[in-house]
Amino acid sequence: MPVVNTLGVLSGIPVSRAMRQQVVSLPRSADIGQGIRTMIRYKVNAVLLTDSGAPWGVVSKTDLMGAMYAELPTAMPLGDVMGSQPIACFPDDPVEDALEIMGAAGVHRLFVTGADREVVVGTVAYADIVGLLYRYCRACERGTARKRMRRAGADPSARLTVRDVMTRTVRRCRDTDPLFTVIDTLSTHHMGAVLVRDESRSSLGVVSKTDLILAYHHGVSPETEARAVMNTPVHAMAAEALLSAALQQMLVRDVQRLFVYDDASRPDRLTGVLALSDAARFRSGSCRACAAGRILIR
Repeated sequence: MPVVNTLGVLSGIPVSRAMRQQVVSLPRSADIGQGIRTMIRYKVNAVLLTDSGAPWGVVSKTDLMGAMYAELPTAMPLGDVMGSQPIACFPDDPVEDALEIMGAAGVHRLFVTGADREVVVGTVAYADIVGLLYRYCRACERGTARKRMRRAGADPSARLTVRDVMTRTVRRCRDTDPLFTVIDTLSTHHMGAVLVRDESRSSLGVVSKTDLILAYHHGVSPETEARAVMNTPVHAMAAEALLSAALQQMLVRDVQRLFVYDDASRPDRLTGVLALSDAARFRSGSCRACAAGRILIR
């Protein structure tokens, strides 16, 4: 009996094509304040901790957010708030396997090692994979965008929209809620950011894990109201917008999520969220061409 495998745009692509060779690390004895400064400086969500130069553990923004909740001093060593051991892959592992590992482990990045597992040569995160997806889909000869340039009347249904990929859940808090409540919401629902609104339910801004650890670094109390640390504006896009346009906006603006509205006449009514991790898990940056037209029979 023939075996039919549906190939995606990532099929056969090794991790080495998506990974970053820069590894952001600190010794386990470095303090929390130094960890926060390092994450902000290098725009990463986690730092590799080392012991005598060898990989020892990982501290993420989630771990630091928990330290803020517990009101731990920022002079405490990072090793004392470490959340997990580093999860690794090899440079020649398929990107699709890396995605499966990240999904199963509930992490947003993998550390890449060579033959010596004690030597980390790079990292690969959802943002890196989405960037790779976007580049490949833009250049794909099977893509609807290319076909439309060659002939009129291409099937618009092949193009993925934000609605096809987004998460239809928006977590919210009131602008007067304490940061304790924001941390609870993000931790409980495994979210990266919460939407802030006022008494009239109007969207005012966003509080992300980055905003929280910055507040922690500056000595802001967890009892402080959310509006004091929120970020503006709220980056949003219509649900019917093309996924490729949304990814371009996120990559250019260096944001990890866009909020989504259904009704273009009411962009203030936000009904969903598109995160980089959603696009990475969907394994497409543009259209259904790879799923519909790239079939291997053997």
